[in-house]
Amino acid sequence: MLSFLPAFLRGILATLLLALNTLCCASVLFAIALVKLLPIPALQKACTVLMIAIAELWMLCNSGWMKLVGSTRWEVEGLSQLDYRGWYLVTSNHQSWVDILALQHVLNRRMPMLKFFLKQELIWVPVIGLCWWALDFPFMKRYSKAYLEKYPEKAGQDLETTRKACEKFKTTPVAVFNFLEGTRLTPAKHAQQQSPFTYLLKPKSGGIAFVLDAMGSQLRSLLDITIHYPNGNPSFWDLLSGKLPHVVMHCELKPIPADFLGKNYQQDAAFRAEFQAWVNQLWLEKDAHLARLHAQYPTPADQARSHND
Repeated sequence: MLSFLPAFLRGILATLLLALNTLCCASVLFAIALVKLLPIPALQKACTVLMIAIAELWMLCNSGWMKLVGSTRWEVEGLSQLDYRGWYLVTSNHQSWVDILALQHVLNRRMPMLKFFLKQELIWVPVIGLCWWALDFPFMKRYSKAYLEKYPEKAGQDLETTRKACEKFKTTPVAVFNFLEGTRLTPAKHAQQQSPFTYLLKPKSGGIAFVLDAMGSQLRSLLDITIHYPNGNPSFWDLLSGKLPHVVMHCELKPIPADFLGKNYQQDAAFRAEFQAWVNQLWLEKDAHLARLHAQYPTPADQARSHND
């Protein structure tokens, strides 16, 4: 809509709109969060529903400025199978900071709001950190192997934190989200890992195994999302300045094997191996899917490689 403006000005405008949207929604969210502290279960549940509605409004407004500053072509498959009143475990490949806003734009109000597991340090992010806290996003404190060897009593606390966080999800439909790769794909990370996948980093299965252990009675389906950017992985500034021409997204609902429920990932070696094999197979299928998407929608890097060959 504002394509006649220079990209720099569109980026400034989008940044201001994002900041204004965040501050306005956060101020209302914080006020409701204070009311939610009252130990009245019915009131707390009502506050949770209202706060989710505010978060969905924030995402809707973000979709608004994205349309205002750019003209992205969205090719999305698989949305018709989703239920706003369901419980889901959700994962996706991770290529860019744009991924999260792209997922929110596509999935908002089509399924429950995505809840991410976050590093504990992120609670100190100005404004947004408190919003995540108010919306019951689970914060995780991860310990290194060296730390656990020194303080073995800390072992298993991640699982206990996950269980406590997931207790809050049992009364309100939720989509628990996890980037299995744990970080964004870059050529340097891909090379460092010596990843066996062409378009993905190695998946980490512990996080979703903990979620299934804590919420297995409710989570029956995995929503597996594959994202491809035909014009190359965008930066967040590309999104703000309206330079995100094309996004391809495929959503596929997959069953979670029933015999995975109620198992202990940390202490059951046989289950851990079986679960890791299942996740690895998911990643093999996703890598093959991405190969087809790269063939159908070659990125500039794909075209350069083809030209050199």
